[in-house]
Amino acid sequence: MSTRARILEVAARLVAESPDGDISTRAVCEAAQVGAPALYRHFGDKEGLLSAVVDYGFDAYLATKRERSETSDPVEDLRNGWDSHVEFALRNPNLYRLMNSPAMRTPPAAALESHRILTRDLERAAEQGKLRVAPELAAQVIMSATTGVALMLVSRPATFPDPGVSARLRDAVHAAVFVPDVRTSGTVDAEVPSAAARLGALLRRSHGSGLSTAESALMTEWLDRVSNAER
Repeated sequence: MSTRARILEVAARLVAESPDGDISTRAVCEAAQVGAPALYRHFGDKEGLLSAVVDYGFDAYLATKRERSETSDPVEDLRNGWDSHVEFALRNPNLYRLMNSPAMRTPPAAALESHRILTRDLERAAEQGKLRVAPELAAQVIMSATTGVALMLVSRPATFPDPGVSARLRDAVHAAVFVPDVRTSGTVDAEVPSAAARLGALLRRSHGSGLSTAESALMTEWLDRVSNAER
């Protein structure tokens, strides 16, 4: 194992074991059996080290996302994705808080990858006519809600002692962004916005379908406005 990898692994372990999630560079150097110059050479300073720990955390989080197999039901994949997100937070509370700290001013590339995976599943849902709103808006809603409930569970366990609140919020959020199963609900209220979301997703995938760039952009804007309109 390289010196950099050893320092990073030790730092991530100390973050996990710390009562408040904070660590000192001195403690990291002692545990990794390296001098301070080695740590600063590889990471610059404490902020650089913590930024690398955040990358480390996101890579660990995304390992299961990258390896999973997509099913034919994107909505079920998204339910499972929500649950695995919250489970990761509960297993790694200090690391999760650090990953979502406002002090981390530049989002890691892995965080952007996580958002792309979520959006891709939502685009599949839209293509099947299962989405009430445009995939981009749905991704923002779901990511905000998932991160919010996970942070509450790990940061305020006395106020949020029941992890089951995550499933309740998941179902409420999904009810807001996904079309009800008309075979069981009998509702058709969401047909127009759902059709607009589906057409928008297909239009993006087909790169315009014969429309000019300007026409495609205008059509996409109109479809997004229809699919995202409050009802």
